[in-house]
Amino acid sequence: MGKKLLLGVNIDHIATLRQARLEKFPSVIRAAKACEQAGAGQITVHLREDRRHIQDKDVFELKKILSGKLNLEMACYDEIVNVACRLRPHQATLVPEKRMELTTEGGLDVIKNFKVVSGTVERLQKKKITVSLFIDPDLEQVEMALRTGAEFIELHTGSFANAASKAAVKKETGKLIDASVFANALGLGVNAGHGIDYNNIKSILDVPHLHELNIGFSIIAEAVFIGLDKAVKKMIKLMKQYKG
Repeated sequence: MGKKLLLGVNIDHIATLRQARLEKFPSVIRAAKACEQAGAGQITVHLREDRRHIQDKDVFELKKILSGKLNLEMACYDEIVNVACRLRPHQATLVPEKRMELTTEGGLDVIKNFKVVSGTVERLQKKKITVSLFIDPDLEQVEMALRTGAEFIELHTGSFANAASKAAVKKETGKLIDASVFANALGLGVNAGHGIDYNNIKSILDVPHLHELNIGFSIIAEAVFIGLDKAVKKMIKLMKQYKG
């Protein structure tokens, strides 16, 4: 029997739909409950500086009603760090953030931003928040992530997801495997996310030492056709093939 892999469902796009009309629905609270009931072990939301989807009110309501973990994706902005320190989510995942991006475009450059990142890690950990750093599968970034004191890294799987050929997929999967093996040897927990869907997840399951996958867009997109409950269960069924 393989290692159990935790699914974190990112529900940002439920809020994106709501904010498109500035309505009170669809409800992120209802979505989160549905995901948990379907077997998700974690709910992930990104509180952006521009508040384009998830709002402050959402994260505090989620913290109150969730049975499982709340993972708050966030940039190292003082305003957002202050919210996180009040909220005290189970986990905070530090990500890069640009105003004009459609979605996160790459991993956090821990080497370039070491002082800011390590300071943010320290502030969050003082509030008993587990910290994960969203980074590209680069060994130097992994090593620098360890130096910040963070407990986890989340490997950015965007380049893998965008690989257009079998050779490219193999190359990007190899990078993820190497980074995960190295991180595990250093004592870091390893998560992964970005662009993972029902078709490419098979190759992701070749990456050892993974603790959780954070998946959003593909699940919400599938839910349009089959419902959120079935979409979550469909992904979990595929994840059960993980050997660890």
